[in-house]
Amino acid sequence: MFSPQGPSLRELVVQALSSVERGYDLLAPKFEHTPFRTPDSVLDATADALRPLGPFGKGLDVCCGTGAGMRILNPLCQGRITGVDFSTGMLAQARRAHPDAEWVQADVRALPFAGAFDLAVSFGALGHFLPAERPSLFAGVYRALRPDGLFAFPIVAPPPITSGWYWALLGFDLVMQVRNAVWRPPFVMYYGTCPLHAVRNDLTAAGFTVTTVPLTALGRREDGSPRCRLVLARRT
Repeated sequence: MFSPQGPSLRELVVQALSSVERGYDLLAPKFEHTPFRTPDSVLDATADALRPLGPFGKGLDVCCGTGAGMRILNPLCQGRITGVDFSTGMLAQARRAHPDAEWVQADVRALPFAGAFDLAVSFGALGHFLPAERPSLFAGVYRALRPDGLFAFPIVAPPPITSGWYWALLGFDLVMQVRNAVWRPPFVMYYGTCPLHAVRNDLTAAGFTVTTVPLTALGRREDGSPRCRLVLARRT
């Protein structure tokens, strides 16, 4: 699937029928060859938006996966950079790709840090958390940051209802709901559970001051609005 180096259809099915942690352990060796890996265009646009706000001290990639976020943390941060994830397999790949970074295995809903970082980023991870789990995630990131620290992540605008992507993503979420209703352990991955207004409310409740900037390099929708925004949540 996806490319000759990517996972087979059978491997993807086995992953989808596993828990989130086990699924990513299985997918880790081929994850870089799937569309699930954050595209470099998104990473570069995020770096361009953050660069004027830096330089930063220590950096943290929340739900780091195989370490793609190090592409931007390394040049933006003058101090130690750290990745945290709960998948052993993903962290093993990240360590091989970025041996100079620090890697921590932990459930990000209970981050083991306090006042340690100046910048935290996250890419493509919010869909793995149910809405009721976001407050604990954001509270943990808040604790992990130093005063005036920044939590940044891109969030994509939903496609219009007339778009084929709208119905494809809705269909995916419905399939996942049925899968999780009839199969255990659950595999939490949804595309429609983290709209910007809900994420902003949860960040504000955690204590952040929230702004957004458009990532115009990633294009605009038909109505002229940006396809993607960078959420900037600052610990004040």
